[in-house]
Amino acid sequence: MALGSRAGLYLHVPFCQKKCAYCSFYSFVPQPDDIRRYIEAVRLQMQQLAQDPDVRNLSFSTIFFGGGTPSNLPVEVLAQLLDDCRTLFTFTGEVPEISIEVNPGTIDAAGLQQLRRAGFNRLSIGVQSLDDRELRQLGRIHTSGEALATIVAARSAGFDNLSFDLMYGLPGQTAHSWQETLERALTIAPEHLSMYELTVEEGTPFFKKARQGQMNLPAEDAVLDMMVAIDTAIGRSPLARYEISNYAVAGRQCRHNLNYWNNGRYLGIGPGAVSAFGGKRRAAVADLSAYCGRLATGMDIWQEVEQLDSETRFRETVIMGLRLLAGVSIRELRRRFGIDLPTYYNTTLDPLLDQQLVTIRAGRLALTPKGLPLANQVMALLV
Repeated sequence: MALGSRAGLYLHVPFCQKKCAYCSFYSFVPQPDDIRRYIEAVRLQMQQLAQDPDVRNLSFSTIFFGGGTPSNLPVEVLAQLLDDCRTLFTFTGEVPEISIEVNPGTIDAAGLQQLRRAGFNRLSIGVQSLDDRELRQLGRIHTSGEALATIVAARSAGFDNLSFDLMYGLPGQTAHSWQETLERALTIAPEHLSMYELTVEEGTPFFKKARQGQMNLPAEDAVLDMMVAIDTAIGRSPLARYEISNYAVAGRQCRHNLNYWNNGRYLGIGPGAVSAFGGKRRAAVADLSAYCGRLATGMDIWQEVEQLDSETRFRETVIMGLRLLAGVSIRELRRRFGIDLPTYYNTTLDPLLDQQLVTIRAGRLALTPKGLPLANQVMALLV
């Protein structure tokens, strides 16, 4: 099988029990009939895409149920949707990585056991913080105790590949409270940690509060101290940083996300989901009613379709690949796109090398430790 035919399958579940004030993803609290309409439409979209010649040429190695909060759907429905994925699409010979995002307070021990029996083998838990005051500030529905109980229940259900999401730079957060959350999380021995600085996204309630001066965000020095705390704590753990915001024990890097960062092919199912296959990037309409209506009447669900030329895909592959600590292979870029990276970037690259923000070593372009905190600025010069 050609490397290019490998792909990831993503299913977007846009439902939440409560919309977080910092979230900019397409998600909402469903009305009673929304879940039924969503299930019918998603299954119809999968059936239609399974007949697409470009999709039939793909072989999937990962499945990721994300959101929103997928665990807001009944577990029986999640199991059936996973079964539909496996039945309708072609998979590689390896055991697929099958991830699902769950939030504490949305699933119990019995539900986690059902997920594991259904075939989900990787759990991503939206912990965000282990400080109850910070969780309230974020508008999360769970407590730190409920998060820890979910983790214990997941282990008991047989999940041996757990990932937690944690956030820093939160309103009212201090370097000390972040240190405590981090240390408690590492004590639980997760196989994977995703740690993100809070970004105040336009259009969110947090953005409105920030513009009105009502957000007590940590000072820049405090956020830098939080980043240093990550490096120190991770250095004492079995985890290793492999991407700007992601850490894993050996062999437990998220294969689904690695496909994104390597600018591979992927198929997105559900309202608002994005796909990249057949030389095009497609985004489904991010509105449940419009999504269901278009599918029911045979209309095109794609809100945006972008034809990707070779040069655009080359630049995107460089930018995405620089998120990985291993960087991007100059030889592989030349093979995929027929473009030589040092020649293409020419004078843009030299200052970055001189300032020791990037390095070329063993045929790979990568950010340096000095360049990692400035990743966005570096990437903006290369895009």
